[in-house]
Amino acid sequence: MRPLIMTVPPTLPSIDLAALPAEARPAVTALLKLAETLLRENQLLRDRVDLLVRRYFGGQKNEALSPAQLELLLQGFTNELLAGAKPPPPSPAPEGNKPPRPTRKPRGPVRTGVPAHLPLRHSSLLIPAEVQAHPELFREIDRTVTQVLDYEPGRFCRDEIIRPRFVRREAATPAATVPPGPAGSVPTATPAPEVLAAPLPNRLIEKGLPGVGLLVYLILSRYEDHQPFYRLQKAFDQRAGVRLSRQTMSGWMDVVADWFHPLVDQLRTQLLAGGYLQVDETPIRYLDRTTPGQSHLGFFWVYHQPGGDVIFDWQTSRAREGPRRFLTGFKGRLQCDGYGVYPSLAKEFPEWTLHFCVAHWRRKFYEAKDEDRRAAWILGQLQHLYALEAELRQQGAGPRLRAARRAAVARPIWNRLQQLLPKWQPRVLPQSRLGKAIAYGLDLWAGMLRYLNDGRVEIDNNLVENCIRPTALGKKNFLFIGHPDAGGRSAVIYSILGSCRQRGINPELYLKDLLTRLPNMTTGQLKDYLPAEWIKRHPEARVQLPR
Repeated sequence: MRPLIMTVPPTLPSIDLAALPAEARPAVTALLKLAETLLRENQLLRDRVDLLVRRYFGGQKNEALSPAQLELLLQGFTNELLAGAKPPPPSPAPEGNKPPRPTRKPRGPVRTGVPAHLPLRHSSLLIPAEVQAHPELFREIDRTVTQVLDYEPGRFCRDEIIRPRFVRREAATPAATVPPGPAGSVPTATPAPEVLAAPLPNRLIEKGLPGVGLLVYLILSRYEDHQPFYRLQKAFDQRAGVRLSRQTMSGWMDVVADWFHPLVDQLRTQLLAGGYLQVDETPIRYLDRTTPGQSHLGFFWVYHQPGGDVIFDWQTSRAREGPRRFLTGFKGRLQCDGYGVYPSLAKEFPEWTLHFCVAHWRRKFYEAKDEDRRAAWILGQLQHLYALEAELRQQGAGPRLRAARRAAVARPIWNRLQQLLPKWQPRVLPQSRLGKAIAYGLDLWAGMLRYLNDGRVEIDNNLVENCIRPTALGKKNFLFIGHPDAGGRSAVIYSILGSCRQRGINPELYLKDLLTRLPNMTTGQLKDYLPAEWIKRHPEARVQLPR
């Protein structure tokens, strides 16, 4: 994608100061210096606008950007847009930086057929009219079976719980058969007959309407398919004639989140005991009734153990108190980006070892590659590092093999970068994209290289970012969280669904079994219904990933 804003500033005209009067030379010199400073500042501002345009239109959806912000930033530059101009020729990339890409065969449409495990709803037998008229003249030799894949949309239904009431036969004696007492005595009251009825079974929502199937559908629609409650309310009313307000559905989700809290607490205990966590945060707007008409910025702090579960923690700020409270008691390796909260907490908790994310550093060079060809060279070196990680992942290498291969292949690349970057840093502008990328890497250098000595640690934080990515669609659909307390409810349900996703579990089957058994479950049985334990007893619920 070519830059949308002109990045080449006009050059200053050459002025012969010796030809000017002596009294005018200081003023002209000062004006030339001012003009040079303004041109440099103008170039940096243009680079920033170009970066914002790239993030919004260039496919990078990691950071949210409002179109109104872009319009404000682009004011004053509309005449500078390269409308209809031919894109500049690409600069030749340095040889030897990028490994050759393998040639791929063109992919065509793949017909997988109808899955054999689907139930047969209807089977029709078609016989020619001639055979129907004279069946004795024909003999069947073969059959051609055509499979049709169809779908029946979900529908509402109602269940009944009928509880007959009983009374003992001997207690139903008519009052007329009771012998009268002596004269003047007060007749004793006949005892009321004992009425027997079976108690209602324990339910998730006492005296509530929803069954397990409806609650599962609402959970998946809201937190997995990211449908706002107001859309579900409209669909239920118009297509099924069922009126459920979004306030009612939201209240049901509050109760479900309360039931899920003990499970998430046990997930947290296991995560903290694992000794290796990846952490990242993502912003989301929320409303507060104390300040009507305004929205505030909250954060989901996401903690993930590679190959394990994931937990979302809701906080109304990005301050250090949120991760400090969650990570209390954690000892081991914490992988994160360069946000200053983590080094600050590491000073308070010396039992932590910080591992910084290489992918965050790489993105900064990607943003600078059109500004300076040296950034493209560094990207080529980092690509060799990621090629090694892909090779190890494909081989299924263990920690010892990963550490050995990294020491032999990756460490020389890091040594090469360590020699070059300090030499390049004085030659680039500190506020340029390349200057910021170099400074960012040198500040976090030791933390980024720690993965070389520990084969259990990943090269970057991409796994926890993959856990966050599904929530981005939800933020676009429902825009904000309606109440600060609703953020905690969403975090609990996101944790359960995210852990199912990480372990390849069909969330519908898991939630149906879990919500059916939760009302009668004891605290000691909770550990058997954590996603990692539940899937061992229900291998049929494992999602078959496409090959």
